[in-house]
Amino acid sequence: MRPFVLATALVAFASPVFAGKAFVSNERGNTITVVNTETWEVETEFFGGNRPRGITVSPDGTKLYVCASDDNIVRVFDTTTYEELPSLPSGPDPELFIIEPSGERLYIANEDDNLVTVTNTNTRQVLAEVPVGVEPEGMGMSPDAKWVVNTSETTNMAHFISTEDYSIKHNVLVDQRPRYAQYTADGTRLYVSSEIGGTVTVMDIAEDGAPTVVGKLTFEVPGVLPEWLQPVGVKVTSDGSRVFVALGPANRVAVVDGETLEVLDYILVGQRVWQLDFTADEKYLISTNGNSNDITVIDVEKEEAIKSVQVGQQPWGVVTIKD
Repeated sequence: MRPFVLATALVAFASPVFAGKAFVSNERGNTITVVNTETWEVETEFFGGNRPRGITVSPDGTKLYVCASDDNIVRVFDTTTYEELPSLPSGPDPELFIIEPSGERLYIANEDDNLVTVTNTNTRQVLAEVPVGVEPEGMGMSPDAKWVVNTSETTNMAHFISTEDYSIKHNVLVDQRPRYAQYTADGTRLYVSSEIGGTVTVMDIAEDGAPTVVGKLTFEVPGVLPEWLQPVGVKVTSDGSRVFVALGPANRVAVVDGETLEVLDYILVGQRVWQLDFTADEKYLISTNGNSNDITVIDVEKEEAIKSVQVGQQPWGVVTIKD
């Protein structure tokens, strides 16, 4: 089935070698906005399913996967033509997911059924359903793909699932309403954000994958009520030196020193900042701002916002590829 594409002309750009795309899922608009990451202009927008939230791409960059939460499926699109491909079974109300480096298995959080569904992207078959805590959302994966971490919002816990046998090996209590789990590139540290708790739990990860809580990030912005400081999306630079945390209705992205865990700065972005992603070269960080219907482009080296781009209605997730 070919998706409905809005009448927006594709932008031609002069340096395709360095160009890329950002795909933004618009939860209320039911669309995916495509933004050129060289010109920062919107290329097009297409139907992404009903209530699209979690969004990722295959490791080779050819397929876009979208959690169509109200359709109870993962929709799949060609990243070049935007043609819709056969969908994947996901279980009810898929919200966030993570794909392994091989691209073969997708791990999907099913908020309504308290399960993590494992789906084979090639055969489109469900391989396993892993019972977890209440209202699972966040999904992270260790760089060696041996571990998947699910965060359960109501249980307030991070569950460490072995990808070898799909069983939970470790459970770690975190603060209220955990939303996101992010490993460092070397796999030695994990950050878990807690939206209502207002913290990010920091864990050191042993060689066997076992977690140990070593600290918590807290946030304070002059003039911003403490209850507005709600950590959601987390991204870490490849060298681990900087951690960026989306702070929800505080309309800020926190900048954290990855070594000392000191909060260095707060970058003002759009309204209700939710998820984050780097461009492939890690030169820019993109935030989705659900209440202002835009994304903010952050210069990573300068640690400052440089541009706002209007997208669809209530942007939720973002993922980038290099063309």
